[in-house]
Amino acid sequence: MKLTATLAAFTALVTSLGVSSWSTDSDAFKPLTIAAYGINATFIGYGARLTHLYVNDKNNNPRDVVVGYDDPVMYTNETSDNFFGAIVGRYANRIKNGTFNLDGTEYDIPKNEHGGLNTLHGGDTGYDHRNWSVAQYNTSSITYSLLDPDGFQGFPGILQTYVTYTLLANPPRLTTRIVAIPLDQDTPVMMSTHIYWNVGSFTSSNILKDTLYMPYSDRIIPGDSILIPTGELQSVKYPWTNPAIALNFTGERPIGDGNGQQCGAGCTGIDNAFILDRPYPELADQPVLQLYSADTGIKMKVRTNMGGLQLYNCAGQAGTIPVKADQKQNGVEFIQKYGCLVIEPQDWIDGINHPEWGRRKEQIFGPDTRVSENWAQYEFSTE
Repeated sequence: MKLTATLAAFTALVTSLGVSSWSTDSDAFKPLTIAAYGINATFIGYGARLTHLYVNDKNNNPRDVVVGYDDPVMYTNETSDNFFGAIVGRYANRIKNGTFNLDGTEYDIPKNEHGGLNTLHGGDTGYDHRNWSVAQYNTSSITYSLLDPDGFQGFPGILQTYVTYTLLANPPRLTTRIVAIPLDQDTPVMMSTHIYWNVGSFTSSNILKDTLYMPYSDRIIPGDSILIPTGELQSVKYPWTNPAIALNFTGERPIGDGNGQQCGAGCTGIDNAFILDRPYPELADQPVLQLYSADTGIKMKVRTNMGGLQLYNCAGQAGTIPVKADQKQNGVEFIQKYGCLVIEPQDWIDGINHPEWGRRKEQIFGPDTRVSENWAQYEFSTE
């Protein structure tokens, strides 16, 4: 009965996504482009990954505002696991000790960060390293699919996932929708996009003077020296002696004002999990983040149904990775420290190991629960 109900829901969802046939194209590195008026984007199946996104600047010139490679095969050659533009999962962000307990059973998953102290973005072979199939493709939308078997990377249960990217006009917008359907048993699911943004399109060597506004991010989930949650939920406002006050972007401020020692041992920058404290349910469709570059005049507003955002201002970049050809014309040839901003819409980091936070309904899914759905929209304008 449970499997029948799950398959019925699965069929209904496939129909709602517009998935009419499976692609026979097995080339995970073939670029596919979609467009709408004032915006166009390119993707590859390796990691269901966004590689290019063009919007117009204040002078009506197209600007690529995401980090990535022009040569798709370069994504397989990375030794530092930047996750450029990819879908990360089955469980995004960090898991303490690479373990979690689900209904009395303890699971061990590959520990792929900090010399084997924790798991990051799903393990050694996360969804960013998988070849996704094209399930649907038209001029303004593309859907990728991935069937993840029971036990892969240590996670329980078979999981069918779809990610749909859609472009809309007036105003130009990118919408992302990640839907994951557990087919046979309960499992942790917390996926995210992992897009590196530079709305200045590398007109400057860093983004520290770009402004950031997050009206509902009153709290963060502080981490230890390797960014594993301590269990505390910390205000970014009070008291004034609070070191996290540097991360108070509830008013519009330059990104550089947030640089501090809140991003792990030896780090000065931003690599933090922000909680979205929307005061009223009707605010769910309001922007939770705004990013603006005076150089290009491009403003990006982000909406999401998620309960948090992980932000990283590329403090670990060291000028060794080239920018793309269309971005080099802006005067910068390599991605420098603080040269970009990663925005990951997701639930609370390592919530599966903190039952006191009450995030089970947002992170544990099965045949008898609702499906997991991560929705986000990126709206562009100029001023």
